[in-house]
Amino acid sequence: MIRKIIAVCLVSAAVVSCKKETAVSDIKPVNDSIAKNEAPADQYKPIDTACSSENKTEDYITALQWYRTKIDKEIAGNSPEQNNKVYEDYVKIRDKYTDCFNDSQTEILDKYIDYHTGPDTYNLPDNIKKMAAELNKAGLEFREMGEGLTEIHSLPGYYESVFKNKVTPDYSAYISQMAKDNKENYAINGGLMITWEELGDRLIVWENLMNKYPKSQLIKSITDNYYSYLSDYLLGMDSDLIYDNEEGKIFDDKMEEYNRIIKKYPNSRTAKKTKELIAAYDAHTPEDQIGEKLNLRR
Repeated sequence: MIRKIIAVCLVSAAVVSCKKETAVSDIKPVNDSIAKNEAPADQYKPIDTACSSENKTEDYITALQWYRTKIDKEIAGNSPEQNNKVYEDYVKIRDKYTDCFNDSQTEILDKYIDYHTGPDTYNLPDNIKKMAAELNKAGLEFREMGEGLTEIHSLPGYYESVFKNKVTPDYSAYISQMAKDNKENYAINGGLMITWEELGDRLIVWENLMNKYPKSQLIKSITDNYYSYLSDYLLGMDSDLIYDNEEGKIFDDKMEEYNRIIKKYPNSRTAKKTKELIAAYDAHTPEDQIGEKLNLRR
């Protein structure tokens, strides 16, 4: 989810310039032609999720709004278990549309960095302002990802706003944590964009989810998120190393965080693996053998 390049806050995780989470309650209702068999034959149907150069911006926006209205109707009458499946299917649909959207807007996305005038300020042309407003109606935003790259992403808290109190506790906890992780970019250019303490605390959250919901349908995603974060935490990143070869020791800021996590969560798997890392360096294990020695998933 998160190795060595650019990530968002996926995990499955997000900072150059992150916008505040925006409400999506202003989405205009659209008639649901699938849910009602008696709907007229000429009633609106969403475009295919397969990308096509013939699709326009408004086609994607309208389709996304239509699916939101459809989903709201479905989850209102479903059990939490049924809504778990609705959530998974909805994410897939939105991801496909968003991928197509990104593919179709490369010219705008390539130039978006030129409009960036400060940490959270932009001088956007009117046509880009209009598109940003339309994206917001569908729960999307422009997000700068580093290295001049801008992409269209779902708003960090979008799925939480749709499914809050509508799914089972494991799904609710997962969706909520994903929203928190994705509020800002996680890493840029191989370097961590959150603090090491924040990464340590994030690890404990995912570890607790693993332990609390071992039989969840989401356990693979939960586990993958945890171990991806753990790998960065213990093995470092291209631009965020763990070990100071000149001094022959773990960097002070990393060591301070490791001591904190060991003291605060002594019985956690994270603390156990952190102790193993420290011991490996103390034993002068070659750096290129550290990962194999730790065997993070063991």
